[in-house]
Amino acid sequence: MTDGQEQMVDSIRTVGVIGAGVMGTGLAQSLAQSGHEVVLVDRTEDILGEAVDAVRQNLRLARMLGGPAPTEDRELVLKRISCTTTYEGIEAADFVIENVTEDWAVKRPVYEVLDARCAPRTVFAVNTSVIPITRVGAATTRPDRVLGMHFMNPVPMKPVVEVIRGHHTSQATVDTANRLLGQMGKRSVVVADSPGFVSNRVLMLTVNEAVFLLHEGVATPAQVDEIFRECFGHPMGPLATADLIGLDTILQSVQGLYEAFGDSKYRPCPLLTRMVDAGHLGRKSGKGFFDYASTLA
Repeated sequence: MTDGQEQMVDSIRTVGVIGAGVMGTGLAQSLAQSGHEVVLVDRTEDILGEAVDAVRQNLRLARMLGGPAPTEDRELVLKRISCTTTYEGIEAADFVIENVTEDWAVKRPVYEVLDARCAPRTVFAVNTSVIPITRVGAATTRPDRVLGMHFMNPVPMKPVVEVIRGHHTSQATVDTANRLLGQMGKRSVVVADSPGFVSNRVLMLTVNEAVFLLHEGVATPAQVDEIFRECFGHPMGPLATADLIGLDTILQSVQGLYEAFGDSKYRPCPLLTRMVDAGHLGRKSGKGFFDYASTLA
């Protein structure tokens, strides 16, 4: 075990969260609620401001939404989140979770910055749907300290995280990730590296095939989702799930699987592509397979 690895198992106090979208916002909230100092990074002050406002609103409504209610003053939780567009303060991070868009051309430069700025002991966790963890590790000088942590949305309400071990990921890194998850009140299922891992390799196929059913006129969105809810007991059907995730993210994930495996079963449905082109991205745009305009009013 290297010196960096020995230091890596120390207590985790400060966590960097890269990307202040839906996932990054949920992570910042969960981490701050569990007593961690959070350095939240994104491109603009407006995005960061919206993220902090969303955390404040989520904390206020936590009990109503069924999530963990704050055990301390909301403003005290919010004070643990510092925001930056310049990576200022990321040097103090014991652990970094990256959540930027599912595009390797966008992700790779982020790791160049993190690798240069963060201490050798710092663990990098990739919150990705389909990008191989081994590829990310190879873009750093610390491939043994890189792993995948696939959080589910909404982060504060999901007790289990899919953890992915890359080709070079050390057991000490997995142990550190599990320690952080334990501090957040979560547990892991550790799987091997493969595009899509377990969750999205199955989920994206299911969503894409459900869209094909619409494309072919076999059923309506409501009918598809009702079958999954009422016949299989799923709390949410595949199309409502897609709307929650974002159809642009779904399309990127399916395209990533198609490129990785070269298998026609991952071919994106033309209707999915057309909906993304039209800006019908799901809940975040107000319209996807279902209409959410009233919830955005």
